[in-house]
Amino acid sequence: MTLLNNIITLVLITLTPLLESRASIPYGILVLKMPVWLVFVVCISANILLGFLTYFFLVKFVHLLFFIKPFKHCYDWYVARVQHKIHPQVEKYGEWALIVFIGVPIPGTGVMSGALAGYLIGLSKKKLYLSVVAGAIIAGLIVTAIVLAGNGIFQVFLK
Repeated sequence: MTLLNNIITLVLITLTPLLESRASIPYGILVLKMPVWLVFVVCISANILLGFLTYFFLVKFVHLLFFIKPFKHCYDWYVARVQHKIHPQVEKYGEWALIVFIGVPIPGTGVMSGALAGYLIGLSKKKLYLSVVAGAIIAGLIVTAIVLAGNGIFQVFLK
C-alpha cells in the first residue's frame, strides 16, 4: 500500500465509532509499520476532528432525526448511559472530568462519547473543544506508549 492509502486507512479506522485512536494507533504501528510520529499525528488529528464533527452534528441535526423511532430509541439509550457515567464527575470537577473521560482509553469513552457528554451537560463550545483536544492527545499518548512497550516486550521473546 502507498503512504496515502495507509493514511486514509488510519483516518477511517479512527473515525469509526467505538474504535477511534484505540484501534488505529496499534494498527498503524504494528500492522502498517508506519513511523510512530506519523501514526500519532494522523490518528490524533482524525480523532479530534471526530469530536468536533460529533458536536456539530448534535447541535445542528440530531433533533431532526427524532421522528425515526429506532434512532430515537438508540439515542435515548446512549444518552442515558453517557449521562450516568460522566454527570457526577463533571458536576464536581468541571471540564477536567471530561478531559479524563476522553483521555482514558477504555471502551465506552473517547471523543465521540465525550462530545456527546459535553453537549448533554451544556458545556460551552470552547470548553468542549479544549476538552476534546486535550483528551484525544492524552488517549493517544497512552495508547502509543502501551503499543510501544508491549511491542518491545514481545520483541524480546522473538530474539
